[in-house]
Amino acid sequence: MAKKHKLGDLQLLILRRLWRRGEAAASEVHADLYEDRRLAPTTIATMLKKMEAKGVVRHRVDGRRYLYRATVSEREVTRTMVNEITDRLFQGDPIALVSHLLAEHEVDARELEELKSLIERHEAKEER
Repeated sequence: MAKKHKLGDLQLLILRRLWRRGEAAASEVHADLYEDRRLAPTTIATMLKKMEAKGVVRHRVDGRRYLYRATVSEREVTRTMVNEITDRLFQGDPIALVSHLLAEHEVDARELEELKSLIERHEAKEER
């Protein structure tokens, strides 16, 4: 069974920075997030330690710095978190999830065409 990734908003922001950078020191992650979140450097360092305990990041030592790297991919985190939402809010029914998204969000004609194309490609794959 795939591992579930229960991550808060700040943890996701940190992971996004690590995915983009490859690896980074806590101070670099702090600098990236400071404009939006105005958090103390110690908050970022503490969060990285908690994330390491969860197994979603790891560090290596470079001189006096700890350089952090994500141990999970963006795709893996997205998949497990969407599955969790689908299970918890829509009783595991992906049709209910998609129906909700279409009913509650503005979807323009271009986006609808893209969705139709995705469905057609998925159907073609299933036929093979």
